[in-house]
Amino acid sequence: MTSADLSWPLPIRLLEQTSEAQLTFGLVKMQQMRKEWFAEWFDSPYYHLLYKSRDENEAEIALNNLLHALALPPGCRVLDLACGKGRHSRFLAEKGFQVTGIDIAQASITYARTFEQPGLEFYQHDMRKSFRLNYFDAVMNMFTSFGYFETDADHLLALKNVAKDLRPGGLFLLDFFNANFVRKNLVHSEVKTIDNLSFTLKRWVRSGYVFKSVEFQTGGRLFHFREKVRLFDLNHFQMLFDSAGLVLRQSYGDYDLSTFDENNSKRLILIAEKP
Repeated sequence: MTSADLSWPLPIRLLEQTSEAQLTFGLVKMQQMRKEWFAEWFDSPYYHLLYKSRDENEAEIALNNLLHALALPPGCRVLDLACGKGRHSRFLAEKGFQVTGIDIAQASITYARTFEQPGLEFYQHDMRKSFRLNYFDAVMNMFTSFGYFETDADHLLALKNVAKDLRPGGLFLLDFFNANFVRKNLVHSEVKTIDNLSFTLKRWVRSGYVFKSVEFQTGGRLFHFREKVRLFDLNHFQMLFDSAGLVLRQSYGDYDLSTFDENNSKRLILIAEKP
């Protein structure tokens, strides 16, 4: 599959002609029809079990490097967009920033709130809705916490709200996978055993998304969840940012701030600015 399979840039031109009221109406109708995959899976304790092995030291090194790239002075207001249980929010607060974490998963926010203190707060919130207008010096969206929606109208809506919540001159850091690297190195099937629970994982690419099915059995019950992430590449993000009112300033290929290489980089890390 190539970038052309995503039928760009025509969808972006159509999205630019769509009013925010129409986008919001579509969101409401979609939510009425079904519960979205991430809302259910991210609130499951098994999600956190499957991904609990993510290395804390590596995450801290990555965040330190990204903060170096952003060059934010202490005391800045930072929004951790899709913060999960607040691990990165807590690290940012320790660095002296005024941090707000938001996430759609209520269970994650309930846990994160046990760490609240002056300068660190958490809220359950959908990124497709604006949070605080012209308020934040920086918005950070870490570890591929974007691209989950059914429509690109919703992806654009989320980015427009990022722009709304940033003050003029504020920075947006988006940490995403490199879609081309994912396609070329996809592990189609594997089994991971964590705390005596075996997860059967299967992955595939279809219609501009990468899918992952997660199956396991516990307590006499068979569970099945599915993840689905849009395969946005650099050109796609450039068009989305332009439409959202964000100016792309820098791109990196990994947490060491190496130059982005479309074929070989594992990550696509972008820094954009609200003019």
